[in-house]
Amino acid sequence: MAGSFALGGLAAAPFFSQRPALAQSLKDELDAHAVPAAERIQVRARPIDSFDLRDRAVRRFGALQFRSGLVLTSSFRGFGGLSALRLDPKGERFVAISDRGTWFTGRIVYDGAAMSGLADVEAAPILGADGQPLTKRKWYDSESLTFDGSTAYVGYERINQIVKLDFGHDGVRARGQPIIVPPGLRKLPNNKGIESLVAVPKGLPLAGTLIAISERGLDADRNIVGFLIGGKTPGAFAIRRTEDFDISDAALLPPGDLLILERKFSWLAGVHIRIRRIPLASLVPGTVVDGPALFNADLGQEIDNMEGIDVHRDASGETVLTLVSDDNFSMLQRTLLLQFTLIED
Repeated sequence: MAGSFALGGLAAAPFFSQRPALAQSLKDELDAHAVPAAERIQVRARPIDSFDLRDRAVRRFGALQFRSGLVLTSSFRGFGGLSALRLDPKGERFVAISDRGTWFTGRIVYDGAAMSGLADVEAAPILGADGQPLTKRKWYDSESLTFDGSTAYVGYERINQIVKLDFGHDGVRARGQPIIVPPGLRKLPNNKGIESLVAVPKGLPLAGTLIAISERGLDADRNIVGFLIGGKTPGAFAIRRTEDFDISDAALLPPGDLLILERKFSWLAGVHIRIRRIPLASLVPGTVVDGPALFNADLGQEIDNMEGIDVHRDASGETVLTLVSDDNFSMLQRTLLLQFTLIED
């Protein structure tokens, strides 16, 4: 029984033994409202030594240099579907979400600069204001995650809603409260809605703004719609859509530029991913923004359905990009964790 339901501090056992029917009824009611606990799980990691399958000696790909990669598996039935990932400033502790409404927390283990495994991994459902999993309200497709200090924001694609959680205080037991979102956000396509969230910290352009970007919500010119929520200049903007790429996540570089992770799929050409760099200051309501591609990859490299990206600096000061894939809970796909160094030529 959860600690918050301690019956006002009264000793429970004698009460249960003297009034079994009433006690069982009360216990059932409390259990129905108990906050689900986190579950410790084991995640196995197989290293990826080379990113390019055609030439394993190649380490440089556009503006990125491959550092290391892992193929992740687990006997935990709910493991997979990872759609967003956020790391601590050292790139060690992580918080991830699956598109089935589950938190995953833990620690990346390194051997020097290379990832070697995961440790201390726990899984827990994302909770609503009533302390029950949001999936019980049929809120699925939790696709995006960002942190503004200790506050977490999780975006739900199919219902086009964003919830706010006091993660710093309560961790995975935090209870989500829906925030007010722009009317245009609520009108995004059912399965192409909010896919990326970025909270802009102090000291950068758009400080105090929550950036929400759709997967493939298109404007009249077929560019991808995004929203600036809060801050000094709220409103809608668009990101120029090229080569049929959709947007799967975004993250901030330390200098303040926005990295956009994109992907596309066709039965003939397979999966492609791309990362573009967009100046943060260019995000102004009513504008269409664009930026150069830093990185392109296809099935000739070790990729899958890459859905999450985050950025940190390592101990030597290098800028490290971490990507995670959503395996769609399919035996034909993989959960990959990849890291690259950004080369600023």
